[in-house]
Amino acid sequence: MKAAVLFETGKPLRVLDNIELPKLLPGQVEVAIAYSGVCHSQLMEVRGKRGEDKFLPHLLGHEATGIVTGVSEGVTKVSLGDKVILGWIRGSGMEAPGALYKWQGTKLNSGGITTFSDHTVVSENRLTILPYGLPMDLGVLFGCAVPTGAGLALNEVDIEPQHTVAIIGIGGIGAIALMFASCSKPKRLIAVDVNPDKRKVALQLGATHVLDGSESNILEQIQKLTDGKGVDFCLDSAGKTTTIELAFNATRRQGGQCVFASHPEAGKLISIDPFELVNGKQIKGSWGGKTDPDRDLPKFFRMSEDNDLPLETMISKRYSLENINDALDDLESGVVMRPLLEINPELDS
Repeated sequence: MKAAVLFETGKPLRVLDNIELPKLLPGQVEVAIAYSGVCHSQLMEVRGKRGEDKFLPHLLGHEATGIVTGVSEGVTKVSLGDKVILGWIRGSGMEAPGALYKWQGTKLNSGGITTFSDHTVVSENRLTILPYGLPMDLGVLFGCAVPTGAGLALNEVDIEPQHTVAIIGIGGIGAIALMFASCSKPKRLIAVDVNPDKRKVALQLGATHVLDGSESNILEQIQKLTDGKGVDFCLDSAGKTTTIELAFNATRRQGGQCVFASHPEAGKLISIDPFELVNGKQIKGSWGGKTDPDRDLPKFFRMSEDNDLPLETMISKRYSLENINDALDDLESGVVMRPLLEINPELDS
């Protein structure tokens, strides 16, 4: 197979041919990858911002779509020829160890799922059948961005029309959270981002107000829009300690909830006033939007159709596997919402 491999953090990925696919172990599934997404978690890993990497060299990627080309002993969830979504959030099915690949005598590690390759071996519980009617390119979003973003807006909080909501960071997860939050028609839906292009997109996705996150009085602006109280729910996906702190400070006392799905680089800590907790503010992190892939992904797809959500706006640029380092650079610079790798697009037929 062909795959993009991380040999050294802080260095570009190397795209290698003729990697040996291992024999399947119980609970493992072989998949031919059609499309893969690229997200900030992978970017941070490549750049060395997740702390020491003890598994180098290894494969990466955790959101994709593809077709099942091999099943091992014990696998019952999928069959040969099934179109599937690959995602990092565990669903039903067997938990299998990460596959071990070989290239010119070198061992290449992987986890329960990797997707920066034209074929992959994944754990059964990282697969969900692609809902009928969902194109495979858009289906990639259901591997990470949709379950995390939609889960933030639907599973972690209970938004009603009388509520005020702020979403900080309109990247892949934040934009999806914004779309699904808009389905609940809150009184105020405030999008905060430093990128003017993303603020324009936010208005198209349902935001009632957009704010420039680089401005020094951003907290005061949010309070002004909420009668000085702060928002009922503040969802952060910007991936910085400063934005998590902003999200907490922008949340109202007496029951307001701050939820963050971002993870700043290793070693960074947040600072909050404990007296605000005494006054009834809540803060918590979200693990994948509390999403159960088998239960929620079909539901999220139906909601996207029923509410005519513009998921296609998330995919503004497509790349080949050979150009994966360009995709990482563009994601880091904010040029794209969600880079899409076209690996075997002919499978989407």
